[in-house]
Parts: sequence; C-alpha cells; structure tokens
Amino acid sequence: MARLAIFIDGGYVDRLASDHFDVWIDFSKFVGEITAAVSGKTAEPMDLLRTYYYNCLPYQSNPPSQEERKRFSGKRNFFDALRRLDSFEVREGRLALRGHDGGKPIFQQKRTDLMLGLDFAPLSSKRQITHAALVAGDSDFIPAVQAAKSEGVSAWLFHGPRKNHQNSTYAQELWLESDARFAMTQSFAQSVAQRR
Repeated sequence: MARLAIFIDGGYVDRLASDHFDVWIDFSKFVGEITAAVSGKTAEPMDLLRTYYYNCLPYQSNPPSQEERKRFSGKRNFFDALRRLDSFEVREGRLALRGHDGGKPIFQQKRTDLMLGLDFAPLSSKRQITHAALVAGDSDFIPAVQAAKSEGVSAWLFHGPRKNHQNSTYAQELWLESDARFAMTQSFAQSVAQRR
C-alpha cells in the first residue's frame, strides 16, 4: 500500500493564510485535503504515516512585555492543539532577533529547516514512505527532495500562488525539482478554513 508523510513549514502556511487567503487553517481538514489530493492523482489508497509541522514560538524579550506573553501563550496553546491531532508531530525551532529595519524588528527562524530535512531523509531512505508531501516554498528544501527522489519516493510540492515571474510565494527551483505540484488556491484555502 502507498504510504504518505506530510511535512509542513508552519511559518510558510501562516504567511499564506494571512497574506494571501485571509483564513484560519483547520489543520485536520488541511491534512485530509492533502492526502486526498495525492491519493486522487495516484489513483491508489493512501495510508498517512504522520504529519510533521515545523514552526517557532514567538519571540519574547527579557523581560517579556504583556503583549509578548499573550502572543507566546496563544501560539503555545495552538501547538498543543496540533499535538492532539492523530499522527501529528510538532517540531519547534527558535525565533532569533536579527536586528531592526527602520525600527521594525527582523526575526529569523532557526533549526526548523534542518529538522525538516532530518525527518524527511530517513523516512525516505528506510522506505517507510512512498510519497512525501512538502508544504513549503523555500529552496533550502531542495536537498531533502533530491534525497527522497533518489530513494524512489515521489516528492509532492504544495505551494501558494504565483502571481507573476517576480511575485511568487515559492522558489522556482523547488517547484522544478518536485515530482508533482499542487497550487493551493483561494478555493482550496476556503475548503480547509476553520469555521468561525
């Protein structure tokens, strides 16, 4: 039987949901739609091994402000809710302050890309999966996709919109390296949105 693992760059999904689709994602529906899309394209039943989600808790200064505490607590509660979903693994990186631009803080996720690659490669090399669905847009994931493909795993890319050549939510190199691609549209986003 075909077996799928889903790898989600949480920061990427957060940006798509807020900047492009204006929805709150229901991750149970999200995982179901991704599994259905892969199964539908391959015309075979798909066993979902696990979903891996990578993100960081919000930055807190020392001492944290009341707003920072509130944001941190809300995200912690969200991560805990994801952990309660069936076969769902949350991997937490760290958010680092990298300076300021015009008074606005610049943050960078640390460890998340590496954790994704470290999960992606062994599942592929040990033949625990036949399909890998990557929800991301960063070209840093190309080596993980290449490693999976070299082991005979089909690498699927689920990505956001591309408005034109200059304005894209994903790296063209990652798109080209993937075996199959699925553009997440506004209608897809609505189908996986939380009901308010």
